[in-house]
Amino acid sequence: MPIPQHLSLAIPESSLPRIVIVGGGFGGLNLAKGLRKTKAQVVLLDKNNFHTFQPLLYQVATAGLEPDSIAGPLRKAFDGQANYLFRMVKVTGVHPSKNEIETTVGSLSYDYLVMANGSVTNYFNKKDFRPKVLPLKRIVHALDLRSHILQNFEQAVMTKDEKELEKMMNIVVVGGGPTGVEVSGALAELKKHILPKDYPDLDFSQMKIHLIEGSDRLLNGMSDFAGKEALRYIGKMGINVQLNTFVEDYDGDSVKLNSGYIESATVIWSAGVRGNVVDGLDARSVERSRILVDEFNRVKGTENIFAIGDVAMMQSDKFPSGHPMVAPVAIQQGRHLANNLRRKISGSEFIPFKYFDKGSMATIGKNKAVVDMPNGMHFRGFMAWIIWMFVHIMYLIGFRNKLITLNNWIWSYFTYDKGTRLIIRTFNRKFLRRPAAINKI
Repeated sequence: MPIPQHLSLAIPESSLPRIVIVGGGFGGLNLAKGLRKTKAQVVLLDKNNFHTFQPLLYQVATAGLEPDSIAGPLRKAFDGQANYLFRMVKVTGVHPSKNEIETTVGSLSYDYLVMANGSVTNYFNKKDFRPKVLPLKRIVHALDLRSHILQNFEQAVMTKDEKELEKMMNIVVVGGGPTGVEVSGALAELKKHILPKDYPDLDFSQMKIHLIEGSDRLLNGMSDFAGKEALRYIGKMGINVQLNTFVEDYDGDSVKLNSGYIESATVIWSAGVRGNVVDGLDARSVERSRILVDEFNRVKGTENIFAIGDVAMMQSDKFPSGHPMVAPVAIQQGRHLANNLRRKISGSEFIPFKYFDKGSMATIGKNKAVVDMPNGMHFRGFMAWIIWMFVHIMYLIGFRNKLITLNNWIWSYFTYDKGTRLIIRTFNRKFLRRPAAINKI
């Protein structure tokens, strides 16, 4: 696509070293903040002008929160930071030999480049049904999923065909990690407490929520205790769990599994992610869709290119496949690299990165959560749920977001009401064979 002639990055020339950060996620955000008082020009590039708190996307998708509760403008995050510049562009490539990156509005030179562009949904090369399933990786995905689910129920009350009704009321969640478990639990609470009041003319005993997991347990990245407790909670909430089960195909109406078929118009894909690698890096620097880095987060084979967060693979004896692709890793690597770049600019040596595991957690519903602590302790139930809430509130960007989210959770706790059940813009997939009746009303 040709670059519009009236647009350019318009980055002013500077005698200071230029640090270009690609991606405003957890890693990029904390890196840029850590460079606040550094004698350098810090340029942050992202295709969105906001930071998204991805662990709570499922609550936007299930009408628990509005998107502005979990997102904050990147420009506001750096109020008063004199050495900071932001441009909303997509980075399309990198040219290490020229110390340049390519964007949708032109190229930009750098002294130091940091790839912090996170991860994308992993469809495991199943390209045929990729346009037919609903991912949950970005705010637009969450809004699409919310509209899709609500539209299905609006159509269901007007449907006389029993087979079509079954498809509309069945929901399949693929992937038994934290996202899959959390969205399944949220849907189960909607089914029990909210939807029957909104749609009294529907029989919600016909609504089935299926959780499909390819391994023999849930929450594979957590302890056996967490996996077993999550399975117990999920079962008590009436969710149908199928372990050791794989999705082989999906045509928009019927999910083909290695164990049979499920009729469903809604398949939520939370089966995993892969690194979002930009073109131009040496192929030897990339392994399993992640960028190989040394103990300083420096891309192997380079001197001034770094990678942090989900896109980075720092292999070690403790982490032979790299660190887990979770927010705490990105946050710690962003802060650590900021310190190392400050040291580099001042003439000091780099310090190796060491990950401090603060534990992991997942919530299944009200008073239902599991927490693994780094000291080997485990929590479940109400206490784990309180810990989960506190941690997530603390990591949200901005006081306003913390306050709004906490207020929403308190209101929902006592009333079970989710007031954001709004179809702001209708969502329709071209693959659907049945007409989108709701769009014609």
